[in-house]
Amino acid sequence: MTARMLMVQGCTSDAGKSALVTALGRWLRRRGVRVAPFKPQNMALNSAVTADAGNGTGEIGRAQAVQAQACGVPPHSDMNPVLLKPNSDTGCQVIIQGRALSNMEARAYHDYKQVARTAVLDSFSRLARQYEVVLVEGAGSPAEINLRAGDIANMGFAEAVNCPVILIADIDRGGVFAHLVGTLALLSESERARVKGFVINRFRGDIGLLQGGLDWLEQETGKPVLGVLPYLHGLQLEAEDALPAARSRAIEADRFRVVVPVLPHIANHTDFDALRLHPEIDFRFVVPQEVPPPADLVILPGSKSVRADLASLRQHGWEAHLQRHLRFGGKLLGICGGFQMLGLALHDTFGIEGEPGVSPGFGWLEMTTRLEIEKQLRNVAGCLAWDDTPVSGYEIHAGVSSGAALARAFAVLNGNPDGACSDDGRIAGTYLHGLFDTPDAANAVLAWAGLRANHAPDIRALRDAAIDRLADAVEAHLDLPRLLAILDASC
Repeated sequence: MTARMLMVQGCTSDAGKSALVTALGRWLRRRGVRVAPFKPQNMALNSAVTADAGNGTGEIGRAQAVQAQACGVPPHSDMNPVLLKPNSDTGCQVIIQGRALSNMEARAYHDYKQVARTAVLDSFSRLARQYEVVLVEGAGSPAEINLRAGDIANMGFAEAVNCPVILIADIDRGGVFAHLVGTLALLSESERARVKGFVINRFRGDIGLLQGGLDWLEQETGKPVLGVLPYLHGLQLEAEDALPAARSRAIEADRFRVVVPVLPHIANHTDFDALRLHPEIDFRFVVPQEVPPPADLVILPGSKSVRADLASLRQHGWEAHLQRHLRFGGKLLGICGGFQMLGLALHDTFGIEGEPGVSPGFGWLEMTTRLEIEKQLRNVAGCLAWDDTPVSGYEIHAGVSSGAALARAFAVLNGNPDGACSDDGRIAGTYLHGLFDTPDAANAVLAWAGLRANHAPDIRALRDAAIDRLADAVEAHLDLPRLLAILDASC
């Protein structure tokens, strides 16, 4: 290995690890450094498709794909060699170096981690030979005592490759000094020595009032505070997994209303970032237990466990709600798993997403879906079937759909028909993730749904601007000479 390296670990989930790696990646790229992101193990239902030269396609966490964008390099399955996609409260699909391996319960995966460790070190070694710097992101917290044995996500990885660590904590949630000191206290002596400094994230207020605490922290731990990053209001960066915080507000009657049910296993909810930011849309995520508000458009999202999520919708009365929504002239769109729900039946003969079996779909599109062992992973481009508007995005699904409804396609992707539209034009479905990410495509689909305004945001441009904002904040608020010295000492 020849690359310099640095690992960002957090005191908690959502402390800012992903954002800091993204920011440092863009900052180093600006300096002309060949840099790549790396997350040994990720647990997330938001994923992206890679195009690995010579190895076909792969699947990684979306956060690592965004970090690759920040670094100016194509995403690769080596950047996230272990991806865990939960499909129940105790189990998940295990994806190794971009390819789905199997479903495992938590205890079985714990035993499997020594095998996964080989894939992690193999992927990291390849990246370290290709790039000048590898920025590593931890997962959750390194101080989870029950997960320390066989750890490959945090200090277990850092110790294996002798990687320096900086620890980030979120001051906005409170208790930042307890988080940092408590995390250090729960590490071993060698792990504590590996921590080279702290970053405090999401600070708002008078930095002078914080200085006494920073001085105490450095004296108490013997570790430097490398910087205090400000709270960046309105930052548009894709969530690694958690849904965006909901806003409590009255129904905005003058706006176009879009509702998306929060399925228990909702996947790739980043599909809706552009709709959340659309100036003419009142967008709402609604949990199945809630009574859904009136809507112009309901979108059934992707799902990691389609049959289980379909059963949840039925259990909470959504079938009747959707029938009423259609009866009163609303439009209904299904994306990926949501598209599969619109058909006659879903067959999971091999138990890909749970217990083997068959579930009746809502029956609004004349098609059936069978889950196959080999997952479909594709980056795709093409056009909408009804007006040739260009669309692009990616597909991640185990289901293969067939039936008469597919004769009326929703789009043509990579030269092949995709999805379906009902004969009356009120129901549609597609396997395309990222449908709303480009303004022209979003405007065309929203026009089909009844919104004529052409003001859809360019989510990809907003994402890149957000990455630049993060890099600017790092440049303004971190001790970069000391950070570079940590990097230089790592090889």
